[in-house]
Amino acid sequence: MFALLSVSITIILYKLLQHFYHQFSSVFLLPILSCPILLIAGLKLFHISYDLYDPGAALLSSMLQPATVALAVPLYKYRRILRFYLPELAVSIVCGAVFAMVTSLMMSKLLHLDPQMMQSLAPRSITTPLAIDVSRQLGGIPALTAVFVIFTGITGSMLSPVVFRSLKHVSPITKGLILGVAAHGTGTAKAQEYGKMETAIASLAMIFAGIITTLLAPGFVPLLLQLMGTT
Repeated sequence: MFALLSVSITIILYKLLQHFYHQFSSVFLLPILSCPILLIAGLKLFHISYDLYDPGAALLSSMLQPATVALAVPLYKYRRILRFYLPELAVSIVCGAVFAMVTSLMMSKLLHLDPQMMQSLAPRSITTPLAIDVSRQLGGIPALTAVFVIFTGITGSMLSPVVFRSLKHVSPITKGLILGVAAHGTGTAKAQEYGKMETAIASLAMIFAGIITTLLAPGFVPLLLQLMGTT
């Protein structure tokens, strides 16, 4: 019974925040950011344990799989454009995935984080299920990696309007690439606010950035750590 109640409250709260976000266009009302904060505050305020709330949250989490599969729809719709720009997309996604890992490790080095923390941070720019698996292979802490991934996605979604306004004549393809590579699933959701083309490109970028990172990270990250003198 409480599971259905928690699902209902979560959905209603999300829709309300989504309405306010579209009305006021404030990054602080971004549902992916404000909804979890208010839910956590509510659980704390009414002294409700997460174990009681979790069964309802699990119902929503289970919907991520069909939602991910549904991303194939815009990919199929714009398949001709995707084929036309395939070389540019491939180079951009590979460079973006490599750049994300390099900057993650450089930032970790500047902050004097220990090797396990660095390994946990390295796959922060890909979708959570893949990032957790990569973190486990590298010897990182999967739970911590999930936090970094969520933070990266939210930050990327919040900053994207500012970045796009500061650039001149940003094409839909560029917007989709930036959101998909830099902010993975959260960025792909944000891309829907810009258009169907942006969503299709962001979906493609998110999927292939995840695949490329999964393939490269087990060999690339240890090599970078060695070059940085981190043991």
